[in-house]
Amino acid sequence: MRRELWDRKIFAWALYDWANSAFATTVLAGFFPILFKEHWNHGVSAVDSTHRLGNITALASLIVAILAPVLGSIADQAGTRKRFLFVFTLLGVVMTGSLWWVQQGHWFVASALFVFATVGFAGGLTFYDSLIVGVAERKSLDFVSGYGYSLGYLGGGLLFSVNVLMVMNPALFGFDSVTHAARFSFLTVAGWWLLFALPIFLFVPEPASPGSVGGLTAIREGLLQLKRTFHEIRAVRNIGLFLLAYWFYIDGVDTIIRMAVDYGLSIGFKSTDLIVALLIVQFVGFPAALAFGWLGERIGPKRGIFIALAVYAGITIGATFMDQVGEFYVMAAIIGLVQGGVQALSRSYYAQLIPPDKSGEFFGFYNMLGKFAAVIGPAMMGLITMWFGNPRIGILSILLLFMVGATLLYFVDEPERR
Repeated sequence: MRRELWDRKIFAWALYDWANSAFATTVLAGFFPILFKEHWNHGVSAVDSTHRLGNITALASLIVAILAPVLGSIADQAGTRKRFLFVFTLLGVVMTGSLWWVQQGHWFVASALFVFATVGFAGGLTFYDSLIVGVAERKSLDFVSGYGYSLGYLGGGLLFSVNVLMVMNPALFGFDSVTHAARFSFLTVAGWWLLFALPIFLFVPEPASPGSVGGLTAIREGLLQLKRTFHEIRAVRNIGLFLLAYWFYIDGVDTIIRMAVDYGLSIGFKSTDLIVALLIVQFVGFPAALAFGWLGERIGPKRGIFIALAVYAGITIGATFMDQVGEFYVMAAIIGLVQGGVQALSRSYYAQLIPPDKSGEFFGFYNMLGKFAAVIGPAMMGLITMWFGNPRIGILSILLLFMVGATLLYFVDEPERR
């Protein structure tokens, strides 16, 4: 058995994925889209609620995209990656828990809390990702990155399973309705996230920084470093080309994650059917993400990403013609096989391309492009759905993003050839 599985700092780092994945499953992919469409947008057409969900998802991603590289550079200069991670984690926890109090029809309040919660979740990932260079050796980056995602799928799936039981049997848990149980699930996510985030702050070291300045000096130096990093990315073809490719293909991945439940509801599936599909993704994703980390070590992360993108292209085409819930379950299992893999290998591949002592700012750009992509994808799907009045045409538009991303990735050299 590999020693990385039991290394304290690696386990503590990976456990943060276990912690915040509860938000990704129960809130982002699970109950928020359902409550947003059926409870907070009660009486609103499916097309209009899809448009609203796409817009608020895009807004949250835009905020993170603007903040991530700036804060990443400042954190590098001041040696405060973990401090920034704590601030964003706390923001996400508080805003997620606050969704419990939002009443029927108050879609704007729900939207505002969701935007801030998503900023906390996605903003924290910038600093969480950058900490990988302080816990893993270069030769084990693929495996450790996959290890984090695999724990994320398992942890997120376990809490999601409990929340699904609550929603499907509300009286058994003391709730008077399905909606009551679903809203309470947001409180469970907040508690789970906060509890299991603690080890990363206790046992993961802060990576080496060029300095340890504070206050306005850190901000000034961080902004200057951001400018230098931008020019460095433009000058180093490999890094810039990979980021451009990542911008496109991760857009497709994130859009499918965030809009799958809304799409299923729009074409007539029951919310309980969609919840079952999400559980399939989680528990297939747990071993698959770990396996992709191992695969990346054997054939290289770039080839592993290509495999995942080819599968995603097939999924997008298949979703356009899907009309049976059994097909949705099969598609969920296939997504589970590759979703964690493409995320884990992208992170480890990028970590091999960048200078380790500038991980905060470089991962700031990495997450910035990922979030700018998530601005385009959901907004594009929502807009095309509204224009044509057909969600099937909206989901098909995602295929273009995978094709462009894969084409650009083809021209990125392997790190060993850099």
